[in-house]
Amino acid sequence: MDLLNVLILALVQGLCELLPVSSSAHVIMAEKLLGLDPTAPEMTMLLVMLHTGTMFAVIVYFWNSWRATYFASAPEFRRSGLLVALATVATAIVGLTLLQVIKTIVAKDSAGFEIEHLFGNAKIMAAGLATAGLLILYSSRRGQQQGGELSTRSAVWIGAVQGICLPFRGLSRSGATISTGLALGVARRRAEEFSFALAVVLTPAVIVKEAYRLYKAPAAVSAAQTAGLWPLVMPSLVGMVFSFGAGLLARIFHASTTVWPDGPS
Repeated sequence: MDLLNVLILALVQGLCELLPVSSSAHVIMAEKLLGLDPTAPEMTMLLVMLHTGTMFAVIVYFWNSWRATYFASAPEFRRSGLLVALATVATAIVGLTLLQVIKTIVAKDSAGFEIEHLFGNAKIMAAGLATAGLLILYSSRRGQQQGGELSTRSAVWIGAVQGICLPFRGLSRSGATISTGLALGVARRRAEEFSFALAVVLTPAVIVKEAYRLYKAPAAVSAAQTAGLWPLVMPSLVGMVFSFGAGLLARIFHASTTVWPDGPS
């Protein structure tokens, strides 16, 4: 893959991660415009590593806030850890169930079906973007007069909504989870922190999944017999570094402006 393409995709990821507009969908659309196949194993691996780069940027951006919230005391750490764990379990239950339903109904239990095959579907992305937009509008109205703490109930609901987002590019994970928190009365900043904390927990599992898919791909098998796997892995690692830089710069710019005084929504 061309290094310039990787840089372009990293910039798209870094800039879009700041907004609840599904960075994945925008990266995939950029890939299509560049003539790339977003369903190919090396491209889905790149997409995950671009997210990993911006995840590290999020950690840097939110670190002081997380330290004051999640690490303020041992009881608070245990409480926050339990909420993140409950939400992640809800994500796994909903996400895996939904994946099985899609495989049964859409793919007719085809042995070769992978959920990544849906990533290039423009109609699904468009529907996801529209759904996320409606959810954001609804939550912004419902949550205007509320600003409470995160509860077990709201954590589980946020995790369940995250599970729904997993198979569909366009249905913004951050936008949907933050909006769900707002609709349930959670304070905006708390909902944002929790949403990105869930992303930090979720990302390693997704990396392992996509790395295994890349490893089993025919292109990887062929490359391993000639030049090794490095040519396939290198673009993803470079993309992660680029997206980290782009994401961090975007967040620093956001912090220095008053465009979103309460943070990205």
